[in-house]
Amino acid sequence: MEIWDGFLADGSLAGVDLIRGEEIPHGIYHLVCEIIVRHIDGDYLLMQRDFNKEGYPGYFEATAGGSALKGEDKLACAKRELLEETGIVCDVFEEIGSCASENTIYYNFLCVTDWNKNAITLQDGETVSYKWICEKDFIDFINSEKIIDVQKKRLCDFFVKMGYLK
Repeated sequence: MEIWDGFLADGSLAGVDLIRGEEIPHGIYHLVCEIIVRHIDGDYLLMQRDFNKEGYPGYFEATAGGSALKGEDKLACAKRELLEETGIVCDVFEEIGSCASENTIYYNFLCVTDWNKNAITLQDGETVSYKWICEKDFIDFINSEKIIDVQKKRLCDFFVKMGYLK
């Protein structure tokens, strides 16, 4: 059983526990962190979703990430999710945006790393493959139908700031 802290729309703790899979009360949110990973050589990491995942099975994602567990703040969540889904250990994250959607507050981060590109680990049930792509291919990816549409919307401000959206 996965337990989350409930949050108010402003990102402050609501003082209620949420259980994954149960209905989230109106006006309460759970926290999700998404991390774009860029290697110091300029390549971006894409993670392929497990083919058995409910939403967007088999799609490549521009981020690693997931829900904050009870007691985690957004940085602790970002560190844990990045480690779980990629094996990458990082302590420096640049917050590149946030938004709320339905019952979720999304915090988006950029992680620039010198991690060994061949040492990415996959999380059973979450990811099945990965690939590093150059910046030009990353721009093509986010401007294509291959990117998960809701993820593109959540990261739109960052992509515009970087000049990546056409």
